[in-house]
Amino acid sequence: MGFLAWIVLGLIAGAIAKWILPGNDPGGFIVTIVIGIVGAVIGGFIGTALGFGAVDGLNLGSVAIAVLGSIVLLMIFRVIRGR
Repeated sequence: MGFLAWIVLGLIAGAIAKWILPGNDPGGFIVTIVIGIVGAVIGGFIGTALGFGAVDGLNLGSVAIAVLGSIVLLMIFRVIRGR
């Protein structure tokens, strides 16, 4: 998957994760993309390790795994940021 596809997937995953877990997080658009991209990597790693599949393109399964990873990362970010 190319660099631009990772950015698009990260934007989609980050936006959906932010929609599911709304809150007053700092950073705005850029942090949402970064959380989405890193969440996609985390979700892909965990999904592959558990046998659910990998993040390998812009398809529904990859977006779902990326969103779950982004939600996990957003919750971790909020716990660390809240201290």
